Amino acid sequence: MDRAYYLELARTGLPMPIAADLVLRELADPAAVLTDGARLGRVLEETARRYDLPMALPHMDLELEKQALLGKLDVPEADVAQFHFTAIPDEAFAMLRARMAAPMPARLQAHIDSIRYIATCTALLPVGMAIGPFSLMTKLVADPITPIALAGAGMTAEDDAEIALVERALELSIRVILHSLAAQMRAGAKAIFIAEPAANKVYLSPNQMAAGTDIFDRYVMAYNRQIRHFLAEQDVDLFFHCCGELTDEMVGQFGMLDPAILSLGSSRVLWEDARLLPKDVVLYGNLPSKQFYADSLITAAEVARQGETLTRRMRDAGHPFILGTECDVLSVPGCEETIQRKVAAIQRCCAAHASPVAF
Repeated sequence: MDRAYYLELARTGLPMPIAADLVLRELADPAAVLTDGARLGRVLEETARRYDLPMALPHMDLELEKQALLGKLDVPEADVAQFHFTAIPDEAFAMLRARMAAPMPARLQAHIDSIRYIATCTALLPVGMAIGPFSLMTKLVADPITPIALAGAGMTAEDDAEIALVERALELSIRVILHSLAAQMRAGAKAIFIAEPAANKVYLSPNQMAAGTDIFDRYVMAYNRQIRHFLAEQDVDLFFHCCGELTDEMVGQFGMLDPAILSLGSSRVLWEDARLLPKDVVLYGNLPSKQFYADSLITAAEVARQGETLTRRMRDAGHPFILGTECDVLSVPGCEETIQRKVAAIQRCCAAHASPVAF
């Protein structure tokens, strides 16, 4: 799509909370909806209507590609959530390749079908999503931190079996993610939200990066560049999300993926990050939605104050910006009204500063 679409959204000052889970959890049978594409599509449509969004932001589920991958490798469904590889033989790649055409798991198929519903039954921009390859790898390996550190220190897969495991898990991850994205684009997705929250300082040493290791490029950026190229071939836009603790170098590297929108967590100071990024990359965020469930953590008034500060400081920085949340806003049983007040505060904040922004 024309990048001007997202820049114009930023100019209008429109807020965009990622809030599909709030609408989903109002229903009597949310688990059933997650396996019914048309119903899930209507949830996304209702979310867009309720929060005045021009696009159908997806319900974020970072387990979908893991379920798809392990299902194709004959891991029992009951074991998927806690499953970790201890080794990945060549036969796993052959099995995955042979079974790519098999039906998707029910929840991933419903996600794909919800995109089709939005594309065919509404005027909203259809947005797909997938977990990032590095983050998926961390779900497949019990202890990724140690082998990543060893690789950052110069050891190779030939030196250490755990490094080999991480690298082979990355290769499996990119294959199943590209397969998922292809299906979402065939369903009509015009933008894809890649959630890569594990690509952060917990898993990748800033000291090693400062000393010159290329581990961030090899384990994070190289695979996300594959995704970026794959989307560009189909004229599909990239929304890139990482809510982890980041260095300036990491943020700058994410900007080099040329995402239409870059979504960062509340640990980042967005008006300072603006200097690290091209002017046509819209910054999104980054109100602390993980704290919305409790007034003891943040009140609606504080959400509004932080939103006003973000809006003003980003206007002063002259960088395109959409006010939203650091991640999806999750419904918490018993805290629904408290959370809704925080989301409403975001919308009121933007309404109070509704004049178009110049940058």
